[in-house]
Amino acid sequence: MAKICLCLAANTIKRNLEILDKYRKYADLAELRVDCLDPDERLQIRRFPQLAGLPVILTIRRVIDGGHYSGGEGARIRLLARGLAYAEANTRLNFAYVDIEDDIDVPSLEEAARTFGTRIIRSYHNTQGVDDDLSLKFKSMRHVGDDLLKVAVTVNSTADVLKVFRASRECAKQDKIIICMGHYGVYTRILAERFGSFLSYTSAISENGDPAGPGQLDTQELAELYRFRKISKKTKIYGVVGFPLKASVSPWFFNTVFSLEDTDAVYVPFPSDSITDFMSLADELDVQGLSVTVPYKEAVLPYLEQWSPQVQSIGACNTMSRISTGWLGENSDAPGFSASLLEFLGRKNLKRQKITIIGAGGVARAVAAEVYRLGGKALVVNRSVHRARAIALLYNFLWGGLDMQGIKMMYKYSDIIIQTSSAGMEGIDAEDPLESYSFTGREAVMDLIYKPEVTPFLKRAADAGCRTINGYDMVIRQACLQYSQFMGRDFPQQLLSRIINRS
Repeated sequence: MAKICLCLAANTIKRNLEILDKYRKYADLAELRVDCLDPDERLQIRRFPQLAGLPVILTIRRVIDGGHYSGGEGARIRLLARGLAYAEANTRLNFAYVDIEDDIDVPSLEEAARTFGTRIIRSYHNTQGVDDDLSLKFKSMRHVGDDLLKVAVTVNSTADVLKVFRASRECAKQDKIIICMGHYGVYTRILAERFGSFLSYTSAISENGDPAGPGQLDTQELAELYRFRKISKKTKIYGVVGFPLKASVSPWFFNTVFSLEDTDAVYVPFPSDSITDFMSLADELDVQGLSVTVPYKEAVLPYLEQWSPQVQSIGACNTMSRISTGWLGENSDAPGFSASLLEFLGRKNLKRQKITIIGAGGVARAVAAEVYRLGGKALVVNRSVHRARAIALLYNFLWGGLDMQGIKMMYKYSDIIIQTSSAGMEGIDAEDPLESYSFTGREAVMDLIYKPEVTPFLKRAADAGCRTINGYDMVIRQACLQYSQFMGRDFPQQLLSRIINRS
């Protein structure tokens, strides 16, 4: 099983030990980033393994490799040697590992490490991207005996992640550490076991939300939410694919369910810039089910072997489950949306209701289909008028742009206003898609965004006296439906209150 390594990057020994004590039960080992220590603190590193009380990696990362050490190379080697000089019979007092870059050839340092019972991590860093032939890089790296090979690369695309996975698979017999730095690599850290990595580096997230390394997860989150230590080659993989994918509640929901049920499965975020590259990676990782979000709900249609009637009629898919012949596509947005809206309104249908739908993406397609099914009349407005028109024509609805003419039309379709676009979503500019529309206070307003809980659009509606609801209830309802599709059984409703209480 892959291990959890807590990266300690504070500027003092004392602070690093405080962080370690906070996360100790979640970490299997720690990495002391000596390059992050204040200069006078670096002289105290020799005793750190004894103070830490668990296996520690000694690392002094150079600026060129993404670290903070800017001194001379001779001084850095002497500092590494100083850290290894605690030659005690009890190896728990020594550093368990030392990270030495592959371009450094200091036989005396390596000999000292092995003499002191310290395992060498032979590392290579590419902070710009991924080498064209990464498997060749693995094979060319110098190592002796039980040395660990470590390759840390910056993945700038899903294609880069796919290259890393294939290179790791080609070198499956070699003990190694794989690090995919950056936003696109977040799931490789959760699926370290599947990527063939000896460990996954984690952080104590700082007060401003920054990890110690680009793309690192919080140690407790990796251990508890994703149950990292239980992930094996038999663990079934599910996830959510989209971009930029910064505001999804799905990993929390599904992993909480899997934990309560003790199901051998994990649900991970898959931020992706290319649905084509991702679907190839999903096949190679043997992903069993996917939630599909912006902007891929329509783009995934060519990858479906079978379409449900709702996907067929709506023209958008938000749920994919693996079947013997490929992928089955479903749409849980539609029933999740209508159930949430009708409960909010206290109605059984939408007859005699005039409704504005803002947006023209995959969710808007599902909303329009349900509004039509429930007997409502609608106006679809969007920045790209031709996209609004394409949806409206399916149901004999009106359409318009987010301009003065479209706003004027809205006043006749304002019993219910449903906001389906990403405007105002966490991680996206906090904009109000309807700044020119003046709420009267009589509208019922639903914004399908749930992070943040109150968008600028929803706040303005509430301030005007409108009844408002965000998308949280809808997303929970549609997640329950997705669970049933993924697992082939009804969602265990008795768990729902326990799940909500953990939020």
